[in-house]
Amino acid sequence: MPALSSMTDVHAAVNLHYARQVQMLDSGRFEEYADTFTADGEFQHTPGQPAARTRSGIVAELKRFNTRFENDPVQRRHWFNMIDLRPRADGVLDATFYALVLTTRPGVKEPIVGPSCLVRDVLVFDNDGEVRNRSRQVDHDQLFS
Repeated sequence: MPALSSMTDVHAAVNLHYARQVQMLDSGRFEEYADTFTADGEFQHTPGQPAARTRSGIVAELKRFNTRFENDPVQRRHWFNMIDLRPRADGVLDATFYALVLTTRPGVKEPIVGPSCLVRDVLVFDNDGEVRNRSRQVDHDQLFS
């Protein structure tokens, strides 16, 4: 972790990382989104599906997942909130937060809200001080048992 002066600075860096990350995801810039992960990063977002590994694997998974919207003009927005950061002694951060996905269709006044998820990230700071995901695990609330 870079020499940040406080946990407030760490939270600010992580929040900026997430803000940029969801905007890339929601605008279909999957290569840029994958670059927010480490080269060997892991991304698991669909229940019952294996995790995507490596940046190219993450891009391929996102393209595969988003084919369901090819003939459905939707705008999806990911909303991350209630971020709890826990630093490890080695500078790695464990982040746990809530995520909502909002889906809006042309001509429909109200968005569809869902899924509601609990997300667990492992975050690292690279040599340039940028936050990167080492991993992301998304658990969908509707599957809670």
